[in-house]
Amino acid sequence: MSQLTSLPVIDLSALDRDALHRAARDVGFFQLVGHGITPAEQARLLATARAFFALPEPDRHLIDNLNSPHFRGYTRIGTEHTQGRRDWRDQLDISNELPPHVPATGEPAYWWLEGPNQWPPALPALREVTLDWMARLSSVAHRLLHELLDAIGGPEDFYDDAFSGNPRNHLKLIRYPGRAPQGDDQGVGVHKDYGFLTLLLTDEVPGLQVESAGGFIDVPHLPGAFVVNLGELLEVATNGYLKATNHRVVSPPGARERYSAPFFYNPRLDAHISPLPFPGASAAAGVTDDPVNPLYAEFGWNELKGWVRAHPEVVKKHHPELAIG
Repeated sequence: MSQLTSLPVIDLSALDRDALHRAARDVGFFQLVGHGITPAEQARLLATARAFFALPEPDRHLIDNLNSPHFRGYTRIGTEHTQGRRDWRDQLDISNELPPHVPATGEPAYWWLEGPNQWPPALPALREVTLDWMARLSSVAHRLLHELLDAIGGPEDFYDDAFSGNPRNHLKLIRYPGRAPQGDDQGVGVHKDYGFLTLLLTDEVPGLQVESAGGFIDVPHLPGAFVVNLGELLEVATNGYLKATNHRVVSPPGARERYSAPFFYNPRLDAHISPLPFPGASAAAGVTDDPVNPLYAEFGWNELKGWVRAHPEVVKKHHPELAIG
């Protein structure tokens, strides 16, 4: 990867497929405009996020993710971990609203990730706003994935079956409450996303950084745009032709807050990601070999791996058999 100074900007309403191809292959990140999500819709989502985090602590703690064997709900500041270190943020995790899937004997443990959300009684609008947002962004991501596969010369509908039924779409509402009292600036540590595509909405406060040529570059706020990055499954699907790229968030200084809302566009948990047929497949560099971060073609294992690492207290309470080390 060559050194970047800024992320490419891709206009979905007037698409340059060559530009999309280069951005996905060479960077793994880009700013997406022309997506059809209005500024009013974006403002509504961020306002709802702020309203949630403004609730008194007892109201937020009612839906603590420690209540949920499905890893849903509110994560208190400092209780999520990336690469073994504490992340200085709090967040709300929301996914498809489904009945609990308790794995039967012989079923993969990743089915624990399927189940109901937790909703705060003090903010009833949250459910409608967030589920509507997930549906809207799922439509944008579906089109973007088709365009991306076509741009690199593959069949655009190749993974449609993997997204049929109950795909594992997932939304986080995140608050970075400034710098940790001990001075640690890890808002969220260096990581890659587990699935196919992430569409990130942010406010104007900086903090997101993307790895480039061994260092990290700052991602400035572009009003109206989504920051898009490729996840590990697209690296698996293309045998490393497309790369999932490391990124992190540096906490804003002092007590300045930062709000963001990443939407993760992912297939069904039991979807097996077959190799994509495309012209560059024979020259692909291969999937990243990282013994501490194995990549799985069956999406549920990729997803479960991340949740187990990030939320050790939920694992300790509900799934001690899944504990790592």
